[in-house]
Parts: sequence; C-alpha cells; structure tokens
Amino acid sequence: MSLAQLHYTSAPQGPDGPGGPDGPGGPDGPGSRFTAVTPGLPGALLKEAEPLLGYESPRDAPEHPGAAELAAFPQAFSHSVLSDGTRLLARAVRTGANGGGPAGSHTHAVLLPGDAGLPGGGLPISAWKSSRWASAAPADGSPAQLEALPPSGLLGREALVGFAASRGPWLPGFLASLRELTEETSGPRDAERPARIVLVERDSADVARWIALACAVLPRDRADLLTFTTYTRRPRDARQRIVGVLPGDAPEPDGRDHGCRVHDCTVPVPPERTPAPDGWAGVAARVWLGRAPELFTEAAALPGGVFSPGALAVVALCADLAPGPDGRTAAADWARTHARALGDARLRRLVEAFQTGAEDRTAAEFAALTRLFTALPDDLGQRLATGLAPELRAGVADPGPGIARPVELLRVADVLGVDCTDLLPGLAHRLARSLLAGPEAADTPDLLAVLEEHFELRTALLSALDALAAEDPPAAVRLLGRTALVLSGVQALPHLRMCAGAPWAPAGGGGDGLAALHAALRACGVSPFTDPLVLRTAVQLVWDGGVPAPGEARRLLSETGSDAHRAAGTWRTLVRAALDGPAEPATHSATDIEDAAALAHDLLRCFPDELEPRVRGALLLLEFAGEIGAGRAGPPWTERVLALRAEAEPVEPAVLARVFGTLTRRLLSEERPEGELYALIHCGEPQLLTAYATAAQEERVRDRLRTTAAYAADCFIAWSSLPGANRAWDSARTSLLDKVLRPAVRALSDEDTASVERSLERAGLHRAEEFRAWNRPGALSRLSRRLGGLGRARP
Repeated sequence: MSLAQLHYTSAPQGPDGPGGPDGPGGPDGPGSRFTAVTPGLPGALLKEAEPLLGYESPRDAPEHPGAAELAAFPQAFSHSVLSDGTRLLARAVRTGANGGGPAGSHTHAVLLPGDAGLPGGGLPISAWKSSRWASAAPADGSPAQLEALPPSGLLGREALVGFAASRGPWLPGFLASLRELTEETSGPRDAERPARIVLVERDSADVARWIALACAVLPRDRADLLTFTTYTRRPRDARQRIVGVLPGDAPEPDGRDHGCRVHDCTVPVPPERTPAPDGWAGVAARVWLGRAPELFTEAAALPGGVFSPGALAVVALCADLAPGPDGRTAAADWARTHARALGDARLRRLVEAFQTGAEDRTAAEFAALTRLFTALPDDLGQRLATGLAPELRAGVADPGPGIARPVELLRVADVLGVDCTDLLPGLAHRLARSLLAGPEAADTPDLLAVLEEHFELRTALLSALDALAAEDPPAAVRLLGRTALVLSGVQALPHLRMCAGAPWAPAGGGGDGLAALHAALRACGVSPFTDPLVLRTAVQLVWDGGVPAPGEARRLLSETGSDAHRAAGTWRTLVRAALDGPAEPATHSATDIEDAAALAHDLLRCFPDELEPRVRGALLLLEFAGEIGAGRAGPPWTERVLALRAEAEPVEPAVLARVFGTLTRRLLSEERPEGELYALIHCGEPQLLTAYATAAQEERVRDRLRTTAAYAADCFIAWSSLPGANRAWDSARTSLLDKVLRPAVRALSDEDTASVERSLERAGLHRAEEFRAWNRPGALSRLSRRLGGLGRARP
C-alpha cells in the first residue's frame, strides 16, 4: 500500500516571519502552497491539514543561513489527528535560499488511516529522521510511490536508556505529567487547545527522544495515537499533546500555564522538585534509570491498570531493580491483592526480593509487608518472616533517637512471629528515656497499642520509668500528666505513684512541707527505711528543687534518721536548708536563726564524714552563732567568728546574715563580754561593722534607747569611742550617733535626759560633759571636731 503524501513549501519570510495561530510553524505567508499532493485527496482535508504544515524559524535565526547553520535549525516532526480521524505525520525543515534570496521551508507529510499505523507496525515517532523523508518537492509535481517510512535507528533501546540517564532529574516530573495527560479522558475536551506537555530543549532531537521515552512507557494502542511535535514557536496554540520548544519560546514556568505542563530541561531542577510527584512516576523513573524499559510492557499485562505503581514495582523487584521504599510499599500492597496473578515462581521471586535488607525501609513499607504476610501461603509467609527477622530485630534494638520506629517494628515483628523478647528490656529503657524527654510521644496510637499488646514490654517500661522517675521526678510528673498510663497491677512503682499524685505542696507556698512529705510517702507505699530512694523522690516533689525551712529540715532529720538521708543523698538538701536563704538580715527571725544553728549542730553530728571542709566551716560558724545567741558561748566572739568565716570562704550570704546578725545584736546588749566591742571596732571588717550599724537601727534598739537611760548612756560611750581607729568604724559610728542615738535622745523628756547625764557621770564626769556638748543644739560640728581627738575611753 502506497502512503498518501503532501509536499508543502512556505514562502520566504519577512523580518517578522509568517504569523498565525496553528501548527508547528504558524500560518503561511503569501506564496505558501502545496507543491505536490497525491491525487484524489479531498480539498477539505487539505485545507484542515495546511495550518499544521507550516514552519516558523527560531527567533534569532539568520535570514541567509549557510549550510552549517541550516543543519542546526530544529526539525518540526509532528503527528496530528484530523477531524475525520485521519492522522497526519509530517516533517518540516528549513531549506536553503533560492537564487540568493531568503531561505524558506519544506514540509513532507503522509496521511495514515485512523485505524492503522505505519506500514510495518512502527510507531509514528519511529519515523524520526527516516531516510524516506524528502527535503524538497518532486520536480515533476507528483509524489513518488512511498510504501513505508523505515526507522532511522536513532531511537533504539540503548540510545533511549542513555538519554534517560542524562535526564534523570527531570524524569519523574515528565512521567507524572504523561500519566496525568493520558488519564484525562473524561469530560469534554477542546480539540483546538488540548492539555499538553511542553518540553524545553535546545535540540529538537532531544524532544524526539522524550517522545520515544513516553511511547515506550505507554501501552501500544495509546502510544500509537499520541500526538506530538518536536518543535513549535507557539506552544499554547499547538494541537498536539507533546510539544517541543526552544528556551526562548517556553511558557511561564509555573508548570500549568494555559493547560501546559512545562518541563524546562535547559535549567537546573530545583531540589524541592526532584522527588517523584506520584508513586508510579517515581517507580517508572527508576525503571528507566535501571535500563529496563521492557518492564513497562510486562507491568501493563498485570491487573491494576497501566499506571499502577504496585504492578510496575513488582516486575522491577523481580528483575532485581530497586524501586525505592515507596515502590516496595506499593509492590507489597499490590501483591497482597493480586498474588494469584503473579504465579508461584514470580511470587517466590518477589518474596526473595523483599527479604533483601534495605536501609531505607520505611514504617509504611513494613506495614505493607505485614499485610502481605497475612495473604501469603504458609511457606512463603514463613520465608518472608525469616528473611525480615534480622532487620526487624536490629530496628527494635536501634539505639537511635525517637521511639516511633522501634515501636512500629515491634508490632510488625509480632505479626510476623519474630521473637524479640530479649530486646524488650533495652527497648523499654530507651522508650522510658524518650517519653520523659518528650511526653507528647506517649499519646501516639502505635505506642498505646503496643503497650496493650505487649504485657512484657509494658511491665519493663513501667519499671524503667519508675527507676528514671527517681532520678528526675519533675519529668515523670509531666509525663503522667499527659498520658493515660495506668499504674494498676502488682508492680510496686513507688516513684511513679508519688509522681502521679503530684503536686504535693506548692514550693514556697507556706504550707506544711512535712505533712506533704508524709502524704507522698504514704502514696508510694514503701517505707524510706526499706528503700531510702523514695525519700529523695518525695523531697524533690514536695520542695520542687528548693529546700525546706531550717526548722522543717531539722524535724525531717529527727524523724527519719541520718542513715536514710545518707543513703538517699538527701543530706545535701538538709545542708542547703541550713546554709541557703535570703541574704537580707531583716528577713531572719530569731526563730529562723535558732533553727538554722540547731540544724547546723545536728548536721555536724550526723554527717561528720560527708561534709567537705568549707561546708563544715560554714556549719561551725552557724553553730557558734547559735551558742552566742543562747548565751552559751564564751569570749572571744568576734575573733572566733572571723576565724571560722575564713575557714568557710566563700560563705553563703544567708549564713553571714544569720551569724553577723546574731553577733551584733549581742554586742548591742549591755551584757556583752569585756573587750568585745573593742574587738569589733579594731577588726575593721566593713561587713561586720555595717551589720552592727544595721542591727542598731532595729526598733528594739530604738525603743530601748528611748526608755532606758543607762542603755542610752552606754551606747553614747560605745559609739563615741576610738575615733580614727579605722575608716569602717568612723563611718559606722558617725551614722550611729547621727541617725540612731540623736533622734532617740532628742525625743527624751528633760527628766529622762538628766537621767542619761547622771548615768554618764557615774562613768566619768568628762563623759557627761561630752554628752551635753554633743546634745546642745547646733553643736554637732564642734563635738565632731572635739571627739576626733578622743581615744582614752575603753569600751
């Protein structure tokens, strides 16, 4: 059978080229015409075909190309369908100039019946660069007989797999667009503006290779009817499904401009666009890169449709190709439903492929394999389980971060009958640490389900959580506050039970800390004498990182005894209770100071081997302050306090506040030992002298100055003594005389003032004279100058 032919020549182009809406090259200018046509073709058919036969040169094409430039022009090789179903296969090329004028173009086309392909059974794309295409009209105006268009061999298997390898980054996106395009068969379609794939390449031959790739993927009947053109200047107006353009003619790169799926292979693929847009496209790309295009035909014969990712992944696995984790997942799900369609031999081969270890195996793939396992015959199911056992056990034992994957794999192992009993303690410990670090993970369905299914894991997990709760009770409190973990059962779990009942008392809330501690210990159900660690957990929960008050700490030590605190490590908390506290002297009550001193005494007695030297010194300092306050300490006070302070450096501010406060209050009394005030003055210690001045401003001192003449006289003698002894004392005494004593004396009645003077006379007549001079209105500056020369009196 001879093919009907058309020869069409375009007129030379003007500066703007021919313009118009259709075909690979646009409308034809004046002079474009059919130069040879097989006799008998209807005029209506020729009129419909004509817009598809023109050729429009590239934007930057030379007007008078040489031979080498002509060879570089793109070829517009197209396959189109006319309204009556007839197919038009055409090749349009740029031709040389006539008589030195502008170059033109020539199109050679053949007509194929809608229900028949090329002679010999070739696909339309196979005729790319066939030797039978003519580049000029026949001289006699009559087309010669054309029986066939033999393929050139330029699109053979090896050429295509090599091309696929060179276009790897663009393969998944192109194949996904091809699937979308092929599956768009429902609903009305605009024949003039169909959805299309636009391929941007610098060489029309590469577009032909893309088309050949597409035809190799599609079933034969769909590939035979695929319309295309390897080159056009107007992709939006093309009537073919796959069109090629040069970079300058590409539509906007949004991928779907005017129904176009644009794939620009002349620019790098952005990293975010490299993953496969859908499952089938991802597997199909791997098949091409695996150099096995024949698998598309094999997969098409299996149930599930041409574009089934599972069917294609199955044949890939059986051919020792790696379809990736998504492909293996799809293969497992497909095989579960269509195992009989594979036959025994291929099903066994598939199971062997799944047995091969895969580092990128996902949770979804394991879930699919679990479903496949339940659908396999017993022997194949056992083979699958045996093959996956090492991988499953390794995953359950994986010490990496996170809990989702080990838990998922354990569930898979359960279904497959893979024994992981020996791995449960380690998994439980890792789960416990992960849950305490991220309590939100406890709400995951897989974890809750596996705990319901695995009594051994649940038991091991609760034991691990209980042990870790002893190390970090607040973390356990947060976990139990978010999860539905039930602590019922025969396990003791004392630490978890305490954490489940928290909070026991607000930290620093003024509640009874010991009562809260007793409640926490009752909730745990274990005596601290049996398991001292519960004492540590209870202390941490009740005081939440803080410390009990000194009085509470002393009673706690008395109730529990030193052995339990030593074993639990809570003796350190008791030490902090003695040494820590506010640094401001005014915040320390007499009871607080007494409790701290008494606690220090008990700690020195109960933990002689545990206390480091500095801490021991601080506790001795507190203990001595307690003896001073109770009146049991013999002199020297100041010297002893400063010596103990030197041994305890750096001393906690609260300890100094308590000790200096106690010492200075006693030095402000009339019963101070002989010479102690002299020692205070001459020590020159700024902090101690500041503490003395601060204690003198307390209301009890001011009240005594206003009510007891002998006390006011004693304070005048003390505070006016030894001017110039040292700078710290001068500063302190000036403040005491001006800001403490003077306001109190000025408030006295004449009779009370006389009483103060009589008390001073008994100490020496000059003392009374000095007082009168100091107390005379306006005499402050004169007395200050006079007192600057005094130094005789001994306090």
